[in-house]
Amino acid sequence: MAAEFAGTMILILFGAGVVAQVVSGGESGSLGDHDSIAWAWGLGVMFGVYVAGRATGAHLNPAVTLSFALFRGFAWSKVAPYALAQTLGAFVAALLVRWNYNDMLNAIDPEHTTATQTIFSTLPGNGTLPVSLGSALIDQIIGTAILLFLIVAVTDTRNSPPLANMAPLIIGLIVVAIGFAWGTNAGYAINPARDFGPRLASFITGYGGAWRDQYGSLYFWVPILGPIIGGPIGVLLYDNLVGRFLPADPDGDDEQEPSRLPEKSA
Repeated sequence: MAAEFAGTMILILFGAGVVAQVVSGGESGSLGDHDSIAWAWGLGVMFGVYVAGRATGAHLNPAVTLSFALFRGFAWSKVAPYALAQTLGAFVAALLVRWNYNDMLNAIDPEHTTATQTIFSTLPGNGTLPVSLGSALIDQIIGTAILLFLIVAVTDTRNSPPLANMAPLIIGLIVVAIGFAWGTNAGYAINPARDFGPRLASFITGYGGAWRDQYGSLYFWVPILGPIIGGPIGVLLYDNLVGRFLPADPDGDDEQEPSRLPEKSA
């Protein structure tokens, strides 16, 4: 739990931190843009996986933990503790970002509205575009399915995995690519802990509308339910479209690379 907490905290420190920096730059874009956001989120994932990979497999995401419990033999008794640790790590990281950027937030958005809410949590259409709850939910299902499909693909030793010490880098690049291609409709949360923890942190530090979108509808459940549905779909698709056709592990061991994989049961 400590490793999952630490890895997820590192992830959010870079992820929420880069959004805060870009928002600080305003329309001039002097402190970054969408591309810098996508790269920093991917790097945050990479660093988080390096932090927790040896201890836990670095799930850093309840959708990953649930998917591995369903399809990779991860112990069900550890699902809730891992999810709690991940959410707490995201929560603490968001509090640090909120504290660090407090002066900037008070200056550019003293009412703490949806104009800066996206620093901490996602909104449909990133708070500006006309995206419905249904479209945002579908987006989160598809985006998380892509994430899990690719994670299990690049960590399957029967396939063509990267070397063990390179897997975190490749997983980080997966997140960068999802950010480039799937970021408009719902901000590519693809991780319930990544969204809920910082959303809670923003709520208790002045963002009274944190649970709702820019239209006033309850939104917090979308980046929780969507990834929980999409993650298992991604693993199921990989197993049926690719995994079942691969030969057995040449070493007689079907276990996969240590990063982003279910911790062995004792």
